[in-house]
Parts: sequence; structure tokens; C-alpha cells
Amino acid sequence: MEPRLQRRVQRYGWDLAVEAYDRHWRTQLAGLHAELMDCAAPRPGERVLDVACGTGLVTFAAAAAVGGNGRVMGIDLSGQMVEGAQQRAQRMGATNVAFARMDAEELAFADASFDLVLCALGLMYLPDPARAMQEMRRVLRPDGRIVVAVWGERARCGWAPLFGIVEAEVASDVCPLFFGLGQGQSLARLCMGAGLQVRAQRRLADLLAYRHADDACDAALAGGPVAMAWSRFDAVVRARVRERYVQAIEPCRADGGYRIPAEFVIVSATPAGASAFPG
Repeated sequence: MEPRLQRRVQRYGWDLAVEAYDRHWRTQLAGLHAELMDCAAPRPGERVLDVACGTGLVTFAAAAAVGGNGRVMGIDLSGQMVEGAQQRAQRMGATNVAFARMDAEELAFADASFDLVLCALGLMYLPDPARAMQEMRRVLRPDGRIVVAVWGERARCGWAPLFGIVEAEVASDVCPLFFGLGQGQSLARLCMGAGLQVRAQRRLADLLAYRHADDACDAALAGGPVAMAWSRFDAVVRARVRERYVQAIEPCRADGGYRIPAEFVIVSATPAGASAFPG
């Protein structure tokens, strides 16, 4: 897919997914987010950047950790995601956090602006993740650290058949190379290519729990990476796609609902030559 088109699909697809994403992914991704925060260990007073922040699920956790003397900036390509995060910050009275719509491949910050850069499940959507990683490295202080997470191996993510089901209806790749960075040492190599030294890599196995098929479908179709394609399907196509997806996750039925296997890869890194990763 041509990069400009890919950015457009992702931007407007996630604009459409805001409500469903918060409703169907906040709990399901809590384990990953807790693991990522444990790896990152934000400290009071630090300046933190959350890349591809969505509605701020990680951003607000980081803001709580850095306290009133710290500052957290969340950026996302989706204007609706950013607006949702800003509204939540206002409701919470969070004064140490801010949000802006921004392309991860062109960060509008000065060099060495942040102590910590986070990116949870954002790199898979970018046309050029290597460029985004270089940008994250650029805005990182020489003694700073980066923690990034992506989805793991395709075979270990029970919802992966979704892509083939949707692509059969649109006759194109809806999210090219989505699982590429979760293979082997791919994410670690991406970090090293940006001038970072990898300090640790973790693979986290988890289960995405949904009460019934409707929740599982809404999460995958209306609140996930295929939201743009889903929004353009008519009623007949939507019914066919939902039916095929429910069939695909049938082996995941448990306790009256669904427990869909998932894997994540988390990498912690520092600028090459920096001292060891803290904590």
C-alpha cells in the first residue's frame, strides 16, 4: 500500500474506532499495559512521550507515575483519538498531561526532549516504522530510555484470521505486514537500527476475554485495525464477515464467552553507549 494512503486509512479508521476501542480494549490490554509500565518504570519529575497514544490508556498511567513535577505528551495520528484523550484529561483534572495529533514519523519536538519514550501497539500501523523509531531516538535524552510493544507471532494471536476475512471483501491489504515486528528478533533489530542498545525483550502471552460473540466482533471490527473497511461494508457484507469471524474464533469459546489467545513483544532500549537500563 502506498504510504500516503496507508496513513489516511489508519487516521480515519481510528477516528471511527474511538468509542468501540475504549469499550472493548481497555480491559483486554490491561495486562500488556501493566507489563509495559513495569518495564518503563517512569520516575517522578520525568518528561515522557507516548507515541500512538490512542485515548491515553498508557499516557494517563505514565502521568500518574511522574507526578505533578513531571510531564507526559501523548501523540496520535487520529484526531478523534486525541480529542477523546483531551476530554478525559479535562474530566480528570490532569494538569501534567497534554495531547496532540501528530505523525509518529515526523515528531514535532526538539532533539533530546524526553527522558522516556513509550509506544504501545503503534508501530505495526506505520508505513515506515524504522523512520518512526529513528524519530523516537532523536527526541530521547542521551541517558533516556525507550519501551515499545507490538503484537507477537501471528500463530499465537487467535484473532489473526480477521485480516484474511476482511481482505477477501475489499481485495486489498487492510494492514500490511501487521505481525512482521512480532517475529523473532525483528523489533529488537528495528531498535538497534535506530542507534539503540536493547536491554531486554519480553514475550507476554495473554487471553483477550469477551462475554459473547457480539463483543468479540465489535472489538475486532469496529474498534481495531480494520475499522475503516468495516465502516464501508453494507449490511449483507457485515453479516457475512461477522459470521466468518465467529466461526474462526469458535475454538476460543470458554465459560460461556470467548478467551482469545494473544501474544505481545515488549522491548526496552537505551541510546547506544548509555548506562544500563534503570530498575
